[in-house]
Amino acid sequence: MHDFLIKQIYTKNIEAELINIGYDSSYAFKGKEKFEYKNFKIFGITPAQGNILKQLALSVGADCATHKQVITGKAELSDCILGGSISQLKIIAKKLQLQPFGLKDLGIQIENLFNNFAKSEKTRIVGILNVTPDSFSDGGKYETTGSAVVHLHELIDDGADIIDIGAESTKPGAQAVNEDEQLKRIIPVLNYIKENNIKIPISIDTRNSRVASECIKCGVSIINDVSGLDFDDNMVKIIAQNPNVKIVIQHSQGTPQTMQVNPHYENLTDDIFKSLNNKISYAISEGIKKENIIIDAGIGFGKTREQNFEIIRRWKEFKTLGCPVMLGISRKSLLNIPNSPNEEKDIYTLALNSILINENIDYIRVHNVKIHKQLLDILYGTGS
Repeated sequence: MHDFLIKQIYTKNIEAELINIGYDSSYAFKGKEKFEYKNFKIFGITPAQGNILKQLALSVGADCATHKQVITGKAELSDCILGGSISQLKIIAKKLQLQPFGLKDLGIQIENLFNNFAKSEKTRIVGILNVTPDSFSDGGKYETTGSAVVHLHELIDDGADIIDIGAESTKPGAQAVNEDEQLKRIIPVLNYIKENNIKIPISIDTRNSRVASECIKCGVSIINDVSGLDFDDNMVKIIAQNPNVKIVIQHSQGTPQTMQVNPHYENLTDDIFKSLNNKISYAISEGIKKENIIIDAGIGFGKTREQNFEIIRRWKEFKTLGCPVMLGISRKSLLNIPNSPNEEKDIYTLALNSILINENIDYIRVHNVKIHKQLLDILYGTGS
């Protein structure tokens, strides 16, 4: 009996593994699609569509799961899970485009999805600058313009790619801050940035369209709306009128006053996915360019600790929506160390963010920029 040596491969670069065994290097970029696998959940298909999908999947050796009554036609609608190698799924997508019952459009959508899975650029660090008296982590520490400016330079020197300035705490239970007070806190910092020709992109963490509008006039290039366009009906119009400004659309369940009171979901990731999809569609319908949209699943905004970790494990599902993804874990309650100093919270934040960085998330929003930049330098080999 021959004792074969077998090793399971865990790598994001199967192309290199193929070349390493002597596979044709000129074809490896295409051949790798036979060894990379995806599972897609398709919502609300009819029995006719489901049965065709199952047959097409079987024809190429892939798999398709539907409700057990799809085959009998008794299930009016069913979600389905289509799984296979990228190579198989691309063949299915082509075949679907020759089918009736609207499946041509599904084939085109699946084909287009693969553009969303192109490897992201290096994760970008969004440094948090709270000019508030009551933020959960550093409230009061940078509420004067002088202290805010000092911290701004610290964040830049530590390696932030973007600075996110917030003048309203949105921690659980926080009360809304009126627009005049937000602007009173933010505008002096923006004036300093402009007067000193500081070029780093600036994001403003606000739910208010007037605050967004006034800050955009001062050169801000990103608006981070934790309400996901729900709080202020005019927000979508302000962003649409400024085609060079990006919008972060975050998922929240409820308001800061109510969001942590028994948050409930029928299916956590499906519910968030559908909500964000609706918000993206709405934003585009109002004139916002899709390339200007960043999405955030909203860690801590109407989620239990267990739900937050589920989002971290499954964040890549949201990439299917075709927009860059941001997550903010920094110093939040999911760490379960509320009385620990920020230095300790930052260590555990870094540990969780290292998972996201390794999976090429687009943006991480953090308080401690320095240690995250050091980690990125180590992982990408750019350190000294």
